[in-house]
Amino acid sequence: MARILFVVSGATYWVLKDGTRYATGYWAEEFAAPYKALTEAGHEVVVATPGGVTPNVDMMSLRPSMAGGEQGALELEAIIRSAEVMRRPLQLSDVRLEDYDAVYLPGGHGPMSDLWLDADAGRILTAQLASGKPLAIVCHAPAAILATRIHGRSPFQGYRITCFTDEEEEAVGLASKAPWLLETELKEKIGVEFSRGEIWKPYMVEDRNLITGQNPASAAIVAERLLKLLA
Repeated sequence: MARILFVVSGATYWVLKDGTRYATGYWAEEFAAPYKALTEAGHEVVVATPGGVTPNVDMMSLRPSMAGGEQGALELEAIIRSAEVMRRPLQLSDVRLEDYDAVYLPGGHGPMSDLWLDADAGRILTAQLASGKPLAIVCHAPAAILATRIHGRSPFQGYRITCFTDEEEEAVGLASKAPWLLETELKEKIGVEFSRGEIWKPYMVEDRNLITGQNPASAAIVAERLLKLLA
């Protein structure tokens, strides 16, 4: 069975353009759906965060309106509660990539606060991309790609990817408040070839060993693809 490293944001808030703090963390569905699929298939999940801090779930992602109803919210809570690995994460700086068969990054606005400028996240993504082993990144977590730049250049340049779109950020009411927008930043600062689907609908892009998902609804299809690659 495979071992999969989950690189998870340790942020509890995101500083907006006006200096106010926006409560955030990781998005429940983006952790829970892949975690459940992978562990039920017999694979082992290991979690790592900046500084080894315990990840914080974005409480908005557990609202029934965001989780497909009351039952969906309860199921997500149950998965997160049962995930002991979330309570004893590794430090990103201690990660040895040779110990893992795949790397996965769930989103939420947390990565826009910490992973986008985390040198260890940048090192892990760069090494995993070069290894040829699966690297799967969902929603806002492609922000971590920004940390792969050395002297302004990234190994992700020219890769076809997707992420939480500027239109989706607009739809949640944060586009005008955000210090920067992820889609725009990845296109301008990394030079990715951006691809997108309909807002809120599952959409996945695969380019070589890099798999990206557009939004929370895409986490499940990214997990399915990972399962096939690890079979």
